[in-house]
Amino acid sequence: MNLSKKIKDKKEKISVIGLGYVGLPLAVGFAEKADVIAFDINSSKVEKYKKGIDVTKEAGDQAVKESTAFFTADENKLKEAKFHIVAVPTPITKDKNPDLSIVKSASKTVGRNLTKDSIVVYESTVYPGVTEEICIPILEEESGLQCGKDFKVGYSPERINPGDQVHRLNTIVKVVSGMDQESLDEIAAVYEMVVDAGVYKAESIKVAEAAKVIENSQRDINIAFMNELSVIFNKLDIDTKAVLKAAGTKWNFLNFRPGLVGGHCIGVDPYYLTYKAEQTGYHSQIILSGRKINDNMGKYTAEQTVKKMIAANKQIKGSKVAVFGITFKENCPDVRNTKVVDLINELKEYEVEVDIIDPVADQEDLKAVYDLKTTEKEKINDSDALIFAVAHDQFKEYQLAELRDLYYQDGNTDNDGYVLIDVKGIFKKDKAEAENYLYWRL
Repeated sequence: MNLSKKIKDKKEKISVIGLGYVGLPLAVGFAEKADVIAFDINSSKVEKYKKGIDVTKEAGDQAVKESTAFFTADENKLKEAKFHIVAVPTPITKDKNPDLSIVKSASKTVGRNLTKDSIVVYESTVYPGVTEEICIPILEEESGLQCGKDFKVGYSPERINPGDQVHRLNTIVKVVSGMDQESLDEIAAVYEMVVDAGVYKAESIKVAEAAKVIENSQRDINIAFMNELSVIFNKLDIDTKAVLKAAGTKWNFLNFRPGLVGGHCIGVDPYYLTYKAEQTGYHSQIILSGRKINDNMGKYTAEQTVKKMIAANKQIKGSKVAVFGITFKENCPDVRNTKVVDLINELKEYEVEVDIIDPVADQEDLKAVYDLKTTEKEKINDSDALIFAVAHDQFKEYQLAELRDLYYQDGNTDNDGYVLIDVKGIFKKDKAEAENYLYWRL
């Protein structure tokens, strides 16, 4: 086939389908070495990329502006490419089952524009079997071509860590797989063009799919353990962060921290694995238990906030709480599947008014997905409690003294402290308590 050489020589093109937090860095990265067609069905997003505006903040405005990638919402342009990379979201439904509608739709789009002697590589997180059992039949039906004869398929799990400026596309080992040895070698050669850390050739597509889905499941379970410890230590009136700091002096202690675990990977991937397990008749014991704990932490944090407000003699109904951070992780605009929304919704159940402050969050997605909007910190001056839910770098620059101006001030001597909920431990506990803050953290 020798497609990889033709791509290197710019005699054939690469297409990237889906220009989000994974697809955009891929498109920009490959465009440094090859001709790239960067496709997304969201025409408004494509127009922003054309203007050099990186809505994901992953590649950066300058890199997008200078990129030679051809940004388009016209699927017909995909016919010009021979190597297709599908990097679309794979979320879950409301009842926690895999939602493959987007990857199926993307497969139809690629299939309609697939030509002979092409390779299609999926990067979307799926359970083992999706690529071969679901995606390939769609590609064949839409294209009228035969997989194995007219085109080849592979899977290379995405490992992009949104907001991480250290672990990037080129510095993370890339797992690749193909339906046969020829496709495996070609896919590996193409990714080696941009991945300095090298590639790892998995034994099969299913092995690569499984490797991806367990990476985040493992992390999810470890954080769930820390969250459960925080609940226990809270009942024992022991500071969890202090315990973890002490335990961390042992060389083999795993450095995980409690928190609100959401996002489009770690809060989703475990359900993909357990869904497939259920189909084999096996009911997960550990994985679902961990996810249950993590899914409940938003509600738990809201309950602890209310308890602290009561301790401060605050009227709960009609009170105001300012929540700092709405994204699923620090320094990242992505709000998909953020567990901070669970915290906010629980507070609203108590009839608490909530203001959201987040200079990093994608405002369009926040409105479209949750019908929420943020406000500016400067407009906050009558809060009954502050919750720092996400550890953005900007928030770490705040001083305890300046936070006082954000609270409701009426000279009420019954106010037994300023309620400060510090989910990720941004501030120092002893200093906060010394300055009359009713302080709590996971």
